[in-house]
Amino acid sequence: MSPFLVLAIGIAFIVVTVAVFRIHAFVALMLAAILVGILPSEIHLPDDYPQSYKDMAQKSQVYQALELAGKEFGETAAKIGLVIVLASIIGQCMMDSGAADMITRRFLRMLGENRSALALLGSSFVLSIPVFFDTVFFLLIPLAKAFRIRTGRNYVLYVMALCAGGALTHSLVAPTPGPLTMAETLRIDLGITIIFGILFAIPPAILGGWYFASWLNRKHPIPLRETPGTSLKELEEIVNRPESDLPPFWLSILPVVLPVVLISSFTVVETISKSVEGGLSPAVVETARVIGNKNLALFLSTAIALWILYRQRTGTRFRDILPVLEPAIAAAGVIILITSAGGAFGKMLAYAGISDALQDARSTSGPVMILIAFGIAGLLKTAQGSGTVSIITTSGIMFGVIGDMTLDQLPYHPIYIFLAIGFGSKAFSWMNDSGFWIVCKLSGFTEKETLKTWTLLLAFLGAVGLVEVLVFSSFLDLKFLPWGSAP
Repeated sequence: MSPFLVLAIGIAFIVVTVAVFRIHAFVALMLAAILVGILPSEIHLPDDYPQSYKDMAQKSQVYQALELAGKEFGETAAKIGLVIVLASIIGQCMMDSGAADMITRRFLRMLGENRSALALLGSSFVLSIPVFFDTVFFLLIPLAKAFRIRTGRNYVLYVMALCAGGALTHSLVAPTPGPLTMAETLRIDLGITIIFGILFAIPPAILGGWYFASWLNRKHPIPLRETPGTSLKELEEIVNRPESDLPPFWLSILPVVLPVVLISSFTVVETISKSVEGGLSPAVVETARVIGNKNLALFLSTAIALWILYRQRTGTRFRDILPVLEPAIAAAGVIILITSAGGAFGKMLAYAGISDALQDARSTSGPVMILIAFGIAGLLKTAQGSGTVSIITTSGIMFGVIGDMTLDQLPYHPIYIFLAIGFGSKAFSWMNDSGFWIVCKLSGFTEKETLKTWTLLLAFLGAVGLVEVLVFSSFLDLKFLPWGSAP
């Protein structure tokens, strides 16, 4: 069977099982991984792959596919599982301690009440790095409503600014599951993805979260309505809570900034070492490697977030705050299952021969590869709703295209493929996307109003990001950056 047909069947299987039959994404992805291992005439394993798995083909290809899918699931979980759990704990602690609220207030103070939308944009942009988008939206939507009560206008602007910042970093900046798994799959240094994810997210955030959101606000003046949960009167009390009840700003933002700085530090040191004659001292490079290890960075950030929560709960024993972590760990477990299954699916596609079959596609010009990555991610997002599933699946497919190439053979650094996939996963959000319903119900928008605002905003963000990636990749190949280190 043609690898292209295997690819089409695999994608169609995921879309139908998730979108039509409502099967859990973990089950759908694992079944798809096994399916694409069974369909081709043979499985093509790398030369350095354990011989025992190659010998399984002598028993039956079905048996080989089952074993390989399980192995790749475990390999992916080993790479990203711990980081996802730690990031989830950090987010939970920041919410419960008031650190997230403090970050939002400080942005508001720096920008002024007239720029409340920018305060929400900046807050969601920062908070969605360690915290899942839906959690950030739950956290900040009361503030958007409170700003509307205070100013008497611009409700759509406030909501869209909040959405723009959170949606972008959620799909472009680790340690959220999509970007984290994509970095591991494409074998790109995590520090590089964090730096360029943030840099490339800023222009769409400003253009979308301020200018385009202002246009949506003028075109669709949606009123503030009562929604289930917190009443409008209770919302007025949110902005009046004394700041003395919250942790200081520098401490509140530390769990977000620290891992970004530590993980990125090794990338900076390694790049400098390769660019200077003789390189830096091995001791310096190795020290930076340890300090920049993602597990260590997230462990330190988790410890600080826990201490902040303990500090804010005066008179509480440390062991009494541990139950707060249980929901975060449970939520992380589901994400790990989905991302690991997506990793297995991507690897099984590569073993099905898609890499060899795409020789012509990868030899085309640079823009075509970016458009392919963006298009597949957008198609999957539109069809089955989950941006994370779209990112994980597309990164596996694209690694099948570029995985056995060197930087010299590529038209640019694979970070551009990473960015194209991230922006593509924003392309079209509608009724099959959980984010659509979170924004719709918590904002008090109707379904039609959500399509005219949230859906258009994400399409705009994706389009701006695509243009940004195409322009920069055409004159700045970034091949001086490292690629291909063991994940």
